[in-house]
Formats: sequence, structure tokens, C-alpha cells
Amino acid sequence: MTTYILRRLLLFIPLLFAISIFTFFLIHMAPGDPIATRFGLNMKRLDPASIERIRESMGLNDPLPAQYVRYMRDLLGGESRSITTNAPVNKEILDRLPATIQLTVASMLIVLLVAIPLGIISAVKRGSLVDNLCMGGALLGVSMPSFWFGIMMMLLFSLQLGWLPSAGRGDGSTLGLLKALIMPAITLGTGLMGLVTRLMRSSMLEILDQDYMTTARAKGLAERLVLLRHGLKNALIPVVTVLGIQFASLLGGAVIVETIFSWPGIGRLAINAISRRDYPVIMGTVLMFAVVFALMNLMVDILYTVIDPRIRYD
Repeated sequence: MTTYILRRLLLFIPLLFAISIFTFFLIHMAPGDPIATRFGLNMKRLDPASIERIRESMGLNDPLPAQYVRYMRDLLGGESRSITTNAPVNKEILDRLPATIQLTVASMLIVLLVAIPLGIISAVKRGSLVDNLCMGGALLGVSMPSFWFGIMMMLLFSLQLGWLPSAGRGDGSTLGLLKALIMPAITLGTGLMGLVTRLMRSSMLEILDQDYMTTARAKGLAERLVLLRHGLKNALIPVVTVLGIQFASLLGGAVIVETIFSWPGIGRLAINAISRRDYPVIMGTVLMFAVVFALMNLMVDILYTVIDPRIRYD
């Protein structure tokens, strides 16, 4: 197992290298000029010679391979700075990271507390009205666009009822943070909630008719113990796979939700960087997301061995 983990960690290096190259050249192919976005209307006051000097001082006239080497050197050395704000990229990402983690963890908790019980109940009550309602709600959650759902929640709970703040991260208090977190977390987790509910139901249905479940019932164990002790543990294996991958995906999906609710996270930072052609910040956020995806996939593999000791990696 240790050898497997070390091998996977070593694979991170070529993976991140490939992602960085692809991202770097892709953003340079997009139209737009970081100088124009940085100076805005003040560009009209600058003569062409001044603009050329600024581009030269920022290294934007260098060949793309030379720019890539410089960006990666500065990024790995902690010296990469934003083109628009001149702030260190590492600092901008670390300042926004807690907000994104709060939103992602809150969304995942909602998914775990709602989707897994609903999936189990739906499997146990298959074919009943409860099952149909759960599957109908899951289908609605998967099909509903997050941006539309977020706006509808904002209109209802903020503008109409006035119960929750429509944007921001609260007033600095714990209660204010929790109130500000409710709508973004539900919006972000709704799609995953529907997916996990359907997957949990399907996985549980396969387990319910297994021989070891019949044997456990024949021994006189209560149905609740049979489901939780013998059924749930085995049914969780495919669900853990989805949850691990989707947890990392929630970080990327937070881009839309953070924009809608003005949540000051990394997703919103990435959107602003893209609109301003802020190459160092774009590179930093993309590589951060890539590291999270890779680590979550590794954690899923490790969790397999915890849930099912029969699984081994050479």
C-alpha cells in the first residue's frame, strides 16, 4: 500500500506539468490583452511607446516558452504576482481558500445527511410512494441548473421573505456566516444530492438480495442492524468513488455559485482572473484545482481498503 501511494504521488509531477503547459498555452490563445484590462480607460492616455515599455517590463513580448518557464519558476518559488493587483498569487489563493473550503464542506455535509438516508429508504421501500417521491426529487435535483436554482432561492428567501442575506459572507459573526452559507451550500450540493441518492438506491438494491444479507436475517438480527452493519458498508463502495471525485468537482462547480452569491472564494477569483487575462492567477488556481483532484482520487483509493479490507493495491 505504501509503495502504491508513493507511486501515485510521484505521478503528480508529470500530471501537473502537463496541465500547466496545456493551461498556459490555452489562455494565451484566447483573445484579450492583460495590459488593456489592467489600465482600462487609462490606456487611451498612454502612447504606443509607453505601452510597449510596459509590455517589455512585464515580459509579455518574450516568446511563449520563455514566458512559461518564468511563470512556473515564479509560481513554484512563491514569487508569482498578479498582473492586475501586483499581489502575490499564493497569498491571493490562500486568502480565498477558507471561504471555498467552507462552502464545499457545507455542501458535502448536506449531501451526506440527506442523500444517503434517502437512498437507503428508497431502496428498502422500492416501488412505494416514498420511493417514487425520492427518485422524482433526485431527478429534479440532477436536472436543475445550479445558477437558476440559486437565483430562485435568492428571490424567495432574500427578496421576498428576507430570511437570508442574498450575497456576501455574512457580517463577521458565526450566526451571520451560517445564514450566508445556507443558500450557496444548498445550491452547490443539490445536483450531487440527486446523483448520490440515485446511486445509493441502486447500490443498496444490489446488496439487499445477497446471500450474506439473507443469512444475517436468518440469524435473527434486527432489520436495522442488517441494513446498517452488513448492507450499508458494502453499498458505500461505489458511492465513495463518486463522493471523492465529486468533492473535488464541487470546488470547480463553486465558480458559478460563488459568482451568483458574491462568495469571496477561489472560484470567484478565477473568474475575475480570466476576465482580466491575469495569467499568473489563472495558472495558480488551475494548478490548485488539479492538485485537489489528484489528492481526492488517491484518498478514494485508500478509503476502499478501509471499507472493504479485501481490496489491496500492489
